[in-house]
Amino acid sequence: QDLNQTSLRVMTVLRPLKLVLTNYPEGQVEFLEAVNNPEDADAGVRSVPFGRELWIEQDDFREAPPKGYYRLYPGNEVRLRYGYIIKCHDFVKDQATGEITEIHCTYDPQTRSGEETRKVKSTIHWVSAAEAIPIELRLYDKLFTAEDPNDPPEGEDFTMYLNPKSLEVAQGKAEPSLASARPGDRYQFERLGYFCVDKSSKAERLVFNRTVELRDTWAKLQKRL
Repeated sequence: QDLNQTSLRVMTVLRPLKLVLTNYPEGQVEFLEAVNNPEDADAGVRSVPFGRELWIEQDDFREAPPKGYYRLYPGNEVRLRYGYIIKCHDFVKDQATGEITEIHCTYDPQTRSGEETRKVKSTIHWVSAAEAIPIELRLYDKLFTAEDPNDPPEGEDFTMYLNPKSLEVAQGKAEPSLASARPGDRYQFERLGYFCVDKSSKAERLVFNRTVELRDTWAKLQKRL
């Protein structure tokens, strides 16, 4: 609760996927107003650059969406946080690996955030590809896979319960306002969780440790499928 009330919000992308707005003017950049903390009016607002090419989360697109998935997929619309409603019309896939490498969408210029407009079922976060800065994100999970690692089967020891996924390191992208982050600073990365700047961080190599994960409704649903 304390983190929610005091942490500045920032948009960062954990696993970047390129998104191109095919009807957005090339070379144009506009600045959108983003709230620093909805729990603290005194925290003010910041300007976030927006352009033709963006980074979004890989998890926010599905080529063939399962039931209950309301994020981006061919023919579907979502809102970009603080921005516009977009609609996916195409995507690029690496034929060798099957990996989706780029999403093509159109944006509706009449749907800028803050104005009276139609509603869609999902909002996703993003960062501008041209202005984004690289960051390293360290995602910590529980160290052991058993509640009591000190009670292993005969002939084994606690190391059999070590969680091989206790630390994931991701190379992400962040909005440029994060460039001023200093060791010890704390943020809420929207939809991802609370992070603090690692003491090893330098201006040219920002490192963030996740301290608290936010609930992901879709991730919880996936586990039930």
